[in-house]
Amino acid sequence: MKAIVVIPTYNEVENVENIVNAVLATVENINVLVVDDNSPDGTAGVVKKMMETNPRVHLKERPGKMGLGTAYCDGFKYCLEKGFEAIFEMDADFSHNPKDIPRLLEELETNNRDLVIGSRYIKGFNVENWPLSRLILSYGASVYTRIVTGMPIMDATGGFKCFRASALKQINLDHIHSNGYSFQIEMNYRMWLNKFDVKEISIVFTDRINGISKMNRSIIYEAIFMVWKLRFQKKSFLIKK
Repeated sequence: MKAIVVIPTYNEVENVENIVNAVLATVENINVLVVDDNSPDGTAGVVKKMMETNPRVHLKERPGKMGLGTAYCDGFKYCLEKGFEAIFEMDADFSHNPKDIPRLLEELETNNRDLVIGSRYIKGFNVENWPLSRLILSYGASVYTRIVTGMPIMDATGGFKCFRASALKQINLDHIHSNGYSFQIEMNYRMWLNKFDVKEISIVFTDRINGISKMNRSIIYEAIFMVWKLRFQKKSFLIKK
């Protein structure tokens, strides 16, 4: 399949070149799209330099820090317009291992999935170097989401996944309500609610070594209230077929 990995960035100059090269080395002819929110540290400049010698590297620049959800939506639209068949999302900081990309893609292709999620929690707690408080927050958020929405996904907030483009294009990206990490919950919910084939496979998540986490209280609060919004407005998320 014609595959591309969407990587949102904000001040990831320490990681961006290494993560792009690592992704490009995983699958023959895979592409990378970096969606940069006008990083003041020069992240976009590094990507532009790489684009001079590698046509598989793409860049979408945005005017400012506009949030994770809109970054992915803008990136998805770009990928759909360019005709990519498998569209990944992953972090820039090596929390997600690029070597797992072939596993997700194989699951999507071989078993005709619509969405494959790299899950931290289907085989215990596959997280390295996180403080206990962060682990409890993350796992608790997934449990909370399952209880409120009824969605049977173990890792509802995970950000390493692969969409089949033909399924993703049926989701109206202009109607996505969330913009922080709750974006992951909303996309999973819309896919599950509309009976697309969603599969979790186990990965190991490793906390970032370079750079600063973008997690903050406002993102947590958004996720807490978003799941109730999903539950009570679910009829509006159904795709008319």
